[in-house]
Parts: sequence; C-alpha cells; structure tokens
Amino acid sequence: MNDANKSQPIHATLFGVAIGDALGVPAEFMSREKLALEPITDYEGYRSHDQPAGTFSDDSSLTFCLAESLVNGYDPQDIGKKFIAWYREAYWTAHNELFDIGMTTKRAIERLERNIRPDLAGDYEEENNGNGSLMRIMPLLFYIKDMDINQRFAITKAISSITHAHIRSVIACFYYLEFANRLLQGMDKKTAYEQTAAEVLPFITKQDIVLREIALFDPLLKHDITQYDIATIPSFGYVMNTLKASMWCFMSTDNYAAAVLAAVNLGNDADTTGAVTGGLAGLYYGYDQIPEKWKTGLHRHQDVDDLCNRLAKQYL
Repeated sequence: MNDANKSQPIHATLFGVAIGDALGVPAEFMSREKLALEPITDYEGYRSHDQPAGTFSDDSSLTFCLAESLVNGYDPQDIGKKFIAWYREAYWTAHNELFDIGMTTKRAIERLERNIRPDLAGDYEEENNGNGSLMRIMPLLFYIKDMDINQRFAITKAISSITHAHIRSVIACFYYLEFANRLLQGMDKKTAYEQTAAEVLPFITKQDIVLREIALFDPLLKHDITQYDIATIPSFGYVMNTLKASMWCFMSTDNYAAAVLAAVNLGNDADTTGAVTGGLAGLYYGYDQIPEKWKTGLHRHQDVDDLCNRLAKQYL
C-alpha cells in the first residue's frame, strides 16, 4: 500500500464504500444486458431511484451509522439506536430521505424498537440471507483489527446478527473483514486472498458449522474466484451473490475506478455490489487513487470526511 493508504485507510474505506454505492444507485434493478448497452461510467441521477447524481443509499447510511457509533467505542445497543434513527428519522441519509430498505433489515430494526437485544434482533432463517449486514460491516474492521481470530469472529457475528443472524451471513461478513484486514496490513491482494482462505477455512470448520454452509464458500476458500466466468456469478441481493461478485470485481481489476465500475455494471443489486467492492478497492489502492470528482461529488462528502477523521482519531 502507498503512503496515503497507510495514513488514510479509514477515508479510503468509507469513501470507497459510499462512492461505489452512489455509482450503483442509478443502476439498481437494471439488467446486465441493458447496462452493457448503456454502462455507468460516472455519477448519474434519475435512472432507478429518481435521486440526484452522487446520492448514496442505505448501504452507506448504515455503514456511517456503525462508524459513528464506533467513534465512541463498541456498544451494540448504541449501534441499534442509530439504525432506528436512520429508519425513523432519516439519520445519515444523503437528503434527509430514506428511499431504500431491505425487508430483513426493516424487521430487525422494528425488533430493536421493542427492546430486543441487538444480537438477537436479526432473522435466523435460511431464506433471510440478503446482503444487508455485509454491505455495512466494513467500519468494524478498525475496531477488531488487532484482536485474535476468536474475538474477531465473535464480534463480527454479533454485529451481523443485529440484522442478519444466519450463519451464512455471519461467515460472509467474517470472510470479508478477514480479507480486508490483510489488505490493511499491507499485503498484496493475491497473498491476502490465499492467506485468508488458509486461515478462515480451518477456523470455521472448527466452529460446529454444518458442512453444507462451509461448502458454499468453496469458490473463495478453495478456488480462485477470478477463474470463474462472471456470467455464472449473479449480482442479486443474496449475500453469496454479493460477496462473490464483489471479490471477482476487486481481484480482476487493477485500480479503484475499474473495480467499482465493473461492480455496478453487473446490475441488479448494483449499489450494494458497488459498495462492497468499493470498500476493498478504496482500502487497497488508497484514498488518493479515488477520482477526486467522485469524492467531491458525493453528497455530504464534508460530513463523511469529518466522520472519517473522528473514527481515525479513535482507532489509528
């Protein structure tokens, strides 16, 4: 990683998430075939959500809620309160308007309002493995980065479970943060990919997790995801789609812009694939390598910058 990445990983990561999200907002629900004819190349407005160019969605809002809470330390109750404030008061939205929310996340937040314990609020059913915890988990990296693997797993599980408690979503978040942690340490992406698999696979195998759940992660833990044809990797809102598609886009490109544009032009849940890819690409390539016009064109970019400064003061 370059000097900017070492000094500004939180800026790189949070802006990376939000810019990938904002690029993808106008492409959400669009097919790959349509986007192949009319690709996203820059911020656009008013395609899918009737929002101005540079508008981020729930992916970034919930990421910022988690980051805002972590500024004052680790408190799942406070994280839950911030999620409620986003849902009810449009807290950390781009334009004081909530225009997108997943049903699993909505149910979980309504449980939080009834004072259900945060780590018990999320759905546990297999059919509720959307990407709603993966899309917002990245700020947790800076809290857990120096802990041992058992602590990293336990805390990741707790924070995923606020909205998505099934083990599949938990493992997806855990894998993502384990990979990101190696990027944060300065590893090249290929080494990080190999070492993440080498540590995560034996660890989760020892966690009394049913083998069919672990096997779902074989494309990342036993294979080279870049050898897959991207046509075989969907980009809908299922957590495994998002994780595999995002890893493919990050591993198959060589700069931030190329990674996030590859992600959003997969279509369907384009904003989330863009956000998840963007978090990794920002972290790896560095804040200075994110196009300046995308940073300044992001709505509330000065507020995001302030949040990054406060989080960095706490953890870096």
